Amino acid sequence: MTEGMTTGYASTRSTVLVGLDARVVDIEADAVPGGAELHLVGLPELSVWPARARIRSAIFNSGTAWPDAKVTASVSPAIPPVYDAAADLALALATLAASGVVPPERIAGRVFLGELALDGGICPIRGVLPAVRAAVTSGIRTVVVPAGCAPEAAQIPGAVVIPVTRLGEVIERLRNGTLDGYRYRPPEPLATASPPRQGLDLADVPGNEAARRALEVCAAGGHHLFLVADGPATMLAERLPGILPPLSREAAREVAEIYSLAGRSNKTPGARVPISSPHHTSTPAAIFGSVAGNRPGAVSLAHRGVLHLADAPEFARPTLDGLSRPMDTGEVRITGLGRTVRYPARFTLVLDVRRCPCPQEQPCACTPVDRRRYLRWLALLLPRIAVRAPVGWENSSGGVGESSAAVAARVVAARVRAAHRLAETPWRTNTEVPALELRTSFAAEPEAVELLRSAVNTGLLTVEGFPRLLRVAWTLADLRGADRPGLDDAAGALELWKGADSGEGR
Repeated sequence: MTEGMTTGYASTRSTVLVGLDARVVDIEADAVPGGAELHLVGLPELSVWPARARIRSAIFNSGTAWPDAKVTASVSPAIPPVYDAAADLALALATLAASGVVPPERIAGRVFLGELALDGGICPIRGVLPAVRAAVTSGIRTVVVPAGCAPEAAQIPGAVVIPVTRLGEVIERLRNGTLDGYRYRPPEPLATASPPRQGLDLADVPGNEAARRALEVCAAGGHHLFLVADGPATMLAERLPGILPPLSREAAREVAEIYSLAGRSNKTPGARVPISSPHHTSTPAAIFGSVAGNRPGAVSLAHRGVLHLADAPEFARPTLDGLSRPMDTGEVRITGLGRTVRYPARFTLVLDVRRCPCPQEQPCACTPVDRRRYLRWLALLLPRIAVRAPVGWENSSGGVGESSAAVAARVVAARVRAAHRLAETPWRTNTEVPALELRTSFAAEPEAVELLRSAVNTGLLTVEGFPRLLRVAWTLADLRGADRPGLDDAAGALELWKGADSGEGR
């Protein structure tokens, strides 16, 4: 054994993420006399060799001799089938502490996060926000994180964040007891900071009054939107976040944790409403997220914001069908590798389609059968979309449209009315209210209900579509400041339902 080294036991803490659910794990190490060996227990089988190789190389390249002892390091509870390397730093320090290289008491009661590079560097990790939150919630305030993650980790109230860059630096600070002196302190904001970037304005899209009205209704009630586009549908979709209220503190936290897990913390929208616009060639993992990479997809990046699918029929059928569940439940659940991960995904969906598959530069030669066939892959989605509108270039010429600020003011007023009505419930917007509650606690005027029932009886509306249009009627009532939906609101909801005249999914 190397001179001055002893054998013994040491323990510390790290975290493990399954989706956005973080848990604190115990990292233990025990060293006994013997050959220079390292056994890792509690890691997925395929992760043992890579983790051991990273830890061994990082220790060698940090200027520290490898302990001449047989060390067993354990993670408890055992890590799920996918190991994201965030516990590398804790495993290395527990190994060194059990071997007497650093004092064991100086790593106890702390959480260490970081992936080790072969040269001894400590690499940033994804999911720092939920990981640090889990540590603080469990009663551990001191968290050692990669320096690149420190500004993000410091957002968690109550966390004492210590940034580190190299394993050798951590070993030296633990030896001389100065690690606590390197607490991260966020820089003071500059007084001359630039104003926030202004969003895209609806005033840039004149005309298309039906589509603009549909956009306003969807913003006020959280409803999904279907645009049949011969015109600037994408321009309208991009401006929907600009008329939505800023995110609440809790919603902004949820969004920030999703972006942290996705490795896009530098693009966190803050209080701004996020928008996600995946391309139709995106893989299912890119759209919904993955178990293997423990990474959320585009639908979760749209959480509490807008998910825009341009040219929707071009997306793969499984992708479009897969959207139906998060539209109903507000989350994505993916099962694989022996576990199930959950990613939040409560979004406002904007689908835009062309009227037919013909290229826009050519005269249309499609028959009604061709048009129905073009929309056939939307069969599961269209019944879930209560607001529909046409978009055309011929309606976009001349004049200046109403500004986003003016529309947003009406949206906020409607949201305030809805929030007051739903204050004692778990729901935030009209679109979240269950059908049973629409018949009991939040009943519309009898004549409004009767109009929608007659639409069901005549086949214009399905039984499943009935509560969706009642929710839209509530939103129309909120926009005009009424206490309950009346006949005009029900009629308006029906007009929005028929607005795009898609001929499908009713």
